[in-house]
Amino acid sequence: MKLLAVDDARARMLAEIAALPAETVPLAQSIGRVLAEDVAAVRDQPPFAASAMDGWAVRGADTPGVLRIVGESAAGHGYEGQVGPGEAVRIFTGAALPEGCDAIVIQEDAERDGDQVRAPQVDALHHVRPAGGDFRAGEMLLVRSQRIDPWRLSLAASAGRAKVSVSRKPRVALISTGEEIVEAPTTPGRFQIYDSGVPALAAMVESWGGAAVRTRPVRDTLEAVIEALRSADGDLVVTVGGASVGDHDLVRAAGQALGLELKVESVSVRPGKPTFFGVLGDGRRMLGLPGNPASAFVCAEMFLRPILAAYQGAPSEPVTITARLARDLPANGPREHWMRAKLSHAEGSVTVTPYRDQDSSLVSVFAASDALMRRLAGAPAAPAGTVVEVLPLSRA
Repeated sequence: MKLLAVDDARARMLAEIAALPAETVPLAQSIGRVLAEDVAAVRDQPPFAASAMDGWAVRGADTPGVLRIVGESAAGHGYEGQVGPGEAVRIFTGAALPEGCDAIVIQEDAERDGDQVRAPQVDALHHVRPAGGDFRAGEMLLVRSQRIDPWRLSLAASAGRAKVSVSRKPRVALISTGEEIVEAPTTPGRFQIYDSGVPALAAMVESWGGAAVRTRPVRDTLEAVIEALRSADGDLVVTVGGASVGDHDLVRAAGQALGLELKVESVSVRPGKPTFFGVLGDGRRMLGLPGNPASAFVCAEMFLRPILAAYQGAPSEPVTITARLARDLPANGPREHWMRAKLSHAEGSVTVTPYRDQDSSLVSVFAASDALMRRLAGAPAAPAGTVVEVLPLSRA
């Protein structure tokens, strides 16, 4: 099989992915979705000059002095009159600054006596939030391809949006193969193990904006795998296990029976060399991941996450950072190696410690990791302190 470098393999996969159509959803249901439209402000925010503190709205030119209290301005209920020389209005945080006033005296600095208030010297705009201080009418607040999080949702809500246009969620059919795989709570046989790959991948798909469609583990017969692929309901079919070329690795053959055209035969990566990608005869895309959990999860970060982003019209390249090695590493082999690792932050610097045991079957190591550290193919030995490339993993 032809081995492709990680970046080349990802580029070939992404070349086969087109953004899905848009749909309009209530803003409250848009979390995690990718915008398919720009969101602009329809008015200034705030739409009026407002008080940043509880206190007294005054004319700065009248201070210091004793001012006559003529009314009150509260949030949602502003003072309607014109404030003249020597006058003040009781005001609360967020309330509109009355016409004629240009400053706020905070209540701690003022002294009230009946219908009068003694105000110290304040300058114009003291504790005043100007109209349009957050954003102006017509200003672009959010742009197409941004993913909605709680803070962006708040910004869209402050612009008066109740609904937004977002890309449709890509449907991802997840299929695990292997006679040794059973789903909890089924009691496994003597030579069987619990399925740890598909449950995690389903969670990844959902967190990356997709809709996971799970199936039961498939038996190791060509007919069973063909039928599972044929009936899989998704824009993308992701198989876990059976991706290599052993006697019991039937996924490629099953795909080819359904017209699979391979775009990526194999990847020069550790772990995850058997990973493949292609287009089935009916147009569905297919990503074959290895069965070992660490291999599947590394390749999900390398390939599945960018594919889902591309389906949603979002930036699809992994975003890495740099860090310094915390310990010496020997020279790397002929394949690019993405090592499970732990980040630490101290005194403004980031260091990374790769775990010593990188066996691709160890789920516990992946659960303890918060980063994948990249070592290029053929990289020489690296002493502690060497600057390396790191992909942080999402951790709650």
